[in-house]
Amino acid sequence: MPTLKRRTLLALAVAFAAPRVAASQHDAAMLPRVGILISETLSGQASRIDALRTGLLERGQVDGKSIRLVVLSAEGDYQRLPQLAAELLSQNPAVVVAFGIKALTAARSATATVPIVVPSTSSDLLALGLVRSLARPGGNVTGAMNFGPEVAAKRLELLKQVRPDAYRVAVLVNPANTSFGPTMQRMEMSAKALRLSLRTFAVRSPDEFDATFAAIAKARSDAMVVQDDTIFGEANAAAIAQLAQRHRLPSLGSKGFAEAGGLVGYGSLEAEMYRRGAHFVDRILRGAKPGDLPIEQATRFELVLNASTARSIGITFPQAVVLRADRLIE
Repeated sequence: MPTLKRRTLLALAVAFAAPRVAASQHDAAMLPRVGILISETLSGQASRIDALRTGLLERGQVDGKSIRLVVLSAEGDYQRLPQLAAELLSQNPAVVVAFGIKALTAARSATATVPIVVPSTSSDLLALGLVRSLARPGGNVTGAMNFGPEVAAKRLELLKQVRPDAYRVAVLVNPANTSFGPTMQRMEMSAKALRLSLRTFAVRSPDEFDATFAAIAKARSDAMVVQDDTIFGEANAAAIAQLAQRHRLPSLGSKGFAEAGGLVGYGSLEAEMYRRGAHFVDRILRGAKPGDLPIEQATRFELVLNASTARSIGITFPQAVVLRADRLIE
């Protein structure tokens, strides 16, 4: 009898639990989907994903409770982006978050109606025709820009201050980034005034880093500036910085690049912008139209100097540059 009683109680517990589990699964399936489309590796975009999650949590948007995050990554194979965008859209997301211009281009090519948010891009969304105006984007794209061409030109100015005798400057670029052309135009203008000669070196995959740096060295480059692109970001910044140090090449890039071992970093606060990106997602989930949400522009920029790297390649930072720095990495 005790065994029969236990079996009866267990059966009743399962019977009562089953509807609740089914209801829970049904509720989760009914949550609005927030798609995230990434062109690079998931590991390489971890800090951006965390920043976006944090921003969503701050606004009461919890994965599995109020929203369901669906993350798809091309893992660096850009040819997969159109397919992944279509796959993401087949799940009827309420909004898609594009990590960078390559993901944004793929998402925008796949839909003109589903809202798309780009938390940060170095590309000019207005010049590319992705928005009608900054104040009223008018279509299905909104988000923020970080003055990519202007930041790149500023890095050249910093280079001239740190290494006044520099002349031949290698520019590490990803041709798949649509901001490549406008950025180089702005850099060429600055280079002419600074009496610098620029030469671009294209990288389409991390597998090309070693060969590219060999070519940079063969060209007798005096320094290197890194374009803002996801391929040169979190996942690969340290490898690029190490190669630059091995060739005793002064290197300038983003704030994160200096933190990873580059000589000088200057740029917007990426984590802050991705955290802020949650604002657009939340507004859209609450009924706002992306075309009515103004495009924001980065307002905070940091200058980071890596003193350890400077010592390793025989560079001494001018005191005027040190005094302007927001942070000096020892």
